[in-house]
Amino acid sequence: MDWIQATVLALIQAITEFLPISSSGHLILAPHVFGWQDQGLLFDIAANTGTLLAVLVYFREDVGRLTQGFVRTLANRSPTSDPDGYLAWAVGFATIPAGLAGLAFKNLIEDYARSPALVATTLILFGLLLGVADLWGKREKILASMTWSHALLIGVGQALALIPGTSRSGITLTVGLLLGYNREGAARFAFYLAIPIGVLAGILDIRDLMRAQLSAQDWLAMAIGVGVSALAGYLVIHLLLGWVRKHSLMPFVVYRLLLGAAIFAFLV
Repeated sequence: MDWIQATVLALIQAITEFLPISSSGHLILAPHVFGWQDQGLLFDIAANTGTLLAVLVYFREDVGRLTQGFVRTLANRSPTSDPDGYLAWAVGFATIPAGLAGLAFKNLIEDYARSPALVATTLILFGLLLGVADLWGKREKILASMTWSHALLIGVGQALALIPGTSRSGITLTVGLLLGYNREGAARFAFYLAIPIGVLAGILDIRDLMRAQLSAQDWLAMAIGVGVSALAGYLVIHLLLGWVRKHSLMPFVVYRLLLGAAIFAFLV
């Protein structure tokens, strides 16, 4: 992989990881569009690491506040004794379904779920569901009112994002909106969830990295993947949060539907 391909793929990862349009789906489609060989999961790992760094840096104050609150709840022996600590517990609770699903189905998904037809199907189906949630969600609840049951439901939604084309940010936004949370609150919770799930995915992927025999060019491509996706991801987070405060998510719904239809037309 040369530096141009690495840069393009890292930009695709950064833009599509946080927008509700599926990063895994776009990374699977990119080689077909540009006529490249599939970049493989090791590069995907590098790009995912970059976007995880973007979340950690952008939300560093939030992470610090939630961490301190979590420690206070431990000291008080009550997860509800501190608002920030309670939200940290909710994030951890919501991470459990995706963590278990990743452990159970990671290899199966890696081997059999990198199909453009599957990506097209999930882009359309979950795009329609996002549109329904954005149009009919009440958007009355704020993030501070998150309940255990709602966190679990959002977490179950996040587990579905293991299927390429679903979009982790898209499905968590969808469930949050269907449960009545406002767009910014649902988006922030989706970003918070990216941190533990990103760390868990990284731990699972260390084994693959340790086994891989990489050339100097491969390591350079992965370094580009981390750096470019981190910088671009930071900017995308800022832009998306600004967008959801004032605007509908329907442009993303339309994009998903058009892309899914275009993929099916290409396959036919």
